[in-house]
Amino acid sequence: MPVLKEGSKAPDFKAQASNGKEISLKDLKGKRVILYFYPKDDTPGCTVEACAFRDTIKKYEHEDAMVLGVSPDDLKSHNKFIDKFKLPFTLLSDPEKEICKAYGVWVKKSMYGREYMGVARSTFIVGRDGKLEKIYEKVKPEGHAEEVLAYLKE
Repeated sequence: MPVLKEGSKAPDFKAQASNGKEISLKDLKGKRVILYFYPKDDTPGCTVEACAFRDTIKKYEHEDAMVLGVSPDDLKSHNKFIDKFKLPFTLLSDPEKEICKAYGVWVKKSMYGREYMGVARSTFIVGRDGKLEKIYEKVKPEGHAEEVLAYLKE
């Protein structure tokens, strides 16, 4: 797993998006991208986080930043999640965990003494120059969207 650092080049990727298109990071050069990784659609913490980004999306757009959510879920699951919670941003499907691995968020986790592989909730701000501007690890869903927005306004 790569250890990414702020200031380094963001790993490029291509992924199927919930809007029916294929998105690659290099196509977004010149835009500020909030790339947030979450474990699973329509689960409690992931819903809190997604709805917080939803509720602040206009403020993100005002800061000229776009939000992209990434999880291993398929497009059908993403679209149900978007419809259920009226999410106004794009979700990327990463079923092979290629993007998760490139960003170092596919990790060994444990719950109730059982170990398994999963997504470490993390957020990366990719600057207009394609470099990692800010990295948030071990993200807590509550208040995170506001925390990222405060950074953008600095």
